[in-house]
Order: sequence, then structure tokens, then C-alpha cells
Amino acid sequence: MGFLLGDIAERTEHGALHGIQREIACECWFTSKGRSIPKIIKVMDEEGVLHTIREIQLLTSEEKTYSGIRTVEHLCRIHIGGRMETVKLVFTKETCKWALVAI
Repeated sequence: MGFLLGDIAERTEHGALHGIQREIACECWFTSKGRSIPKIIKVMDEEGVLHTIREIQLLTSEEKTYSGIRTVEHLCRIHIGGRMETVKLVFTKETCKWALVAI
């Protein structure tokens, strides 16, 4: 009988995802290796106005597990409201949904 210790060691648990999350629509590019690169996002503000954000500077991407849910977390700088903001764009693999998390 074999054990999959290497597989378990690779699945580091990061607890719960912290911060205010907002569901978004995201257009992204997938490389031939399966890496996702966000290109355009659409987010609705508190007044119900839909904003399209095209200026996305990808800083880092990292696969993480939050409470057993596998995600890809993209740290980005976006241009919104006349200023640059650093945010996390989180792709949940299981549901194929995107969220914006303000830092």
C-alpha cells in the first residue's frame, strides 16, 4: 500500500480568504501551459453601475487553497476611479467564478 504524502504536502491550506469580495466578470487569456492572465474585468459598484476595467497590471499569480477550495490568486494593479489600486483577482477552479478582493 502506498501513501500520497507528496500530494498532501503540496496542498497547503491558507485558511479563509479575507477582505471584501465582489463578484466580477473576467476576460482572461490562457497560455498553452494553462496559466491564466486577466485582461478585462467588469465590476458593479454600490449604485449598480457596471465598470469595465481594461488597465490591469499583473504582479503575481499563485495557486492557493482556502478552506479546501482550490483557487488561483492574481495580485494586480488596476486603474479605477481615476487612481491605481492594488487588488486580488481570485479564480475559484471548482465553480469557475471570479472575485475581486480589495486589499
